[in-house]
Parts: sequence; C-alpha cells; structure tokens
Amino acid sequence: QVQLVESGGDSVQAGASLKLSCTAPGFTSDRCDMNWYRQAAGKQREWVSTISTAGSTDYAVSVKGRFTISRDTARRTVYLEMNSLEPEDTAKYFCNVIGPCRFCDYNVCYIVRDLWGQGTQVTVSS
Repeated sequence: QVQLVESGGDSVQAGASLKLSCTAPGFTSDRCDMNWYRQAAGKQREWVSTISTAGSTDYAVSVKGRFTISRDTARRTVYLEMNSLEPEDTAKYFCNVIGPCRFCDYNVCYIVRDLWGQGTQVTVSS
C-alpha cells in the first residue's frame, strides 16, 4: 500500500527554520501536483502550499514569503522549507497528493487519489 511519510518536524523557537520532507518509501511516482497542509489543535485543516507537475508553486497568504515548496526528482522527495517560524505556524503538517497519480514499486503500480501522510508536528515557541 502506498504511504506518504513526512519528516522534519520539531519544536523550535520563533524565528527558527525547519525543512520538512515528504516521501513515498519504496515507490516511484509520476510527477504529480503535491500539497502541504497543516492542522493546528482545535482548528480546521489549512492548505499551505502546492507544487505543480510543471514546478509552479502556490502558497497560502499566511506563509507566502516565508515558506518554500520544492521537489527533488532524483530523491523522490517533496520539501517544505519554513523560515521565520511563528507560534501561529504550530500545527501538524501533512503531505498530500490529490491525484490521480501513479505510484509504482518493483512489481505493481497503483493509481492513488486523495493520499495523505500521517503528519509531522511543528511546534514554535515564542
């Protein structure tokens, strides 16, 4: 089963930087639109950023200018670099692919839609 795995979350002070990673271990994939979302405790899930198949990027107003989404095709990894972190950025961050997107291991391919990782916690202290 295809899984997305996020990593890089940590507890940091305001002004710090973190770089989150998203991978699908054991799978290759087509170049699909990839998204980052976050959800703070007690709040609705919030869209953060998207990188398209062509490499164009979009950001939520709340993070624009501070966060950067990128993709390393060779490493099969999508990143979210977060700079100038604020307490308001505290949330669990999720990687997401809306799809349909094809993921393949050595033997079989899957067409996935609405695939989410388990999330990685980012906590920013003032």
